[in-house]
Amino acid sequence: MPRAYVGFGANLGDRQEFIDRAVALLAATDGVHVLAVSDLLETDPVGVVDQPRFLNGAAAVETTLSARELLEALLGIERTLGRVRRERWGPRTIDLDLLLYGDAVVDEPGLEVPHPRLHERRFALEPLSDLDPELEVPGRGQVSTLLAALAE
Repeated sequence: MPRAYVGFGANLGDRQEFIDRAVALLAATDGVHVLAVSDLLETDPVGVVDQPRFLNGAAAVETTLSARELLEALLGIERTLGRVRRERWGPRTIDLDLLLYGDAVVDEPGLEVPHPRLHERRFALEPLSDLDPELEVPGRGQVSTLLAALAE
């Protein structure tokens, strides 16, 4: 089974509750087994900065789902938890991103894996480093190296 990594964040309502519910719904998804969840960190918003701070984290999962099927499951969880897409990078109850899917590189309409901005985002790299600092981001290098490069 491929190991995938899902990033999550929330900055509206009870952020911790939304994340806890998202992880529980992910764990209840057929074909998905949650292996580990990172520590959560509070981060400043990126893009649209005039909004509440985020709680961010990541989960490592094993899955029998394809990358596309896993993405669809994540979008379904977002809808279940009341995510409304009004503004790119705007406030949200929950945001779930498929960051990595094994060592696959996927570039299809609506699906890019690794996540196209993963290597630029401390709020995604730090939780991945918490789960596995030696994790490889295909085409980019180790998570720990990418994180160190952001500090320079």
